[in-house]
Amino acid sequence: MQHSAVPELAHTHTKPIHWLATAAAVAGVVALSSLVQPGPATAAQTSGPHTATAPAAAPATTGVDFPLECGPVRALVQRQATGDLDGDGRPETVAVVHCDAPMGTPPDALYVLTRGAGEKTARVVATLIDTEERKTVTRVSVVDGAVRASLLGYSTADVPSCCPDVKDIAQWRWKDDRFVRSTPAGAHSV
Repeated sequence: MQHSAVPELAHTHTKPIHWLATAAAVAGVVALSSLVQPGPATAAQTSGPHTATAPAAAPATTGVDFPLECGPVRALVQRQATGDLDGDGRPETVAVVHCDAPMGTPPDALYVLTRGAGEKTARVVATLIDTEERKTVTRVSVVDGAVRASLLGYSTADVPSCCPDVKDIAQWRWKDDRFVRSTPAGAHSV
């Protein structure tokens, strides 16, 4: 073992007085910094075309009258995603909704909601998937202004509702005043 040529220094061994001195110094700095504050801001905000406004909130699903016939049970929002779908700078909400049935797996519907200026409750402006299609939406998102959904479905009407046998990915994009359905690149059905 090689010994250091420099003798051990006394200040490298801490004692309680060192910790006390450090704590006192930190407390002094904190106290001093609370007394010394920056002056008030002097920049003036301008009003006009360059003033930034808060982004509009996406429409909520509460209170929406979904076009579902659920009988004695209520419509249940299973999933939702938000984003600007039509390029107007205001977000829309995409909602996956089905009847809150006590048994089984009811089919999903996929709706687009919007809320106009001055409206308190959102309204359905488009149905992307109707319950008659017998689909289950397992995932929904808004990516680059398009709605994307992962779907489970049935190859024939003879397949029992318990056991969907088709997986699919669909995408809808606003074009020419309507939503156009396509399959995203790289997606395939099983």
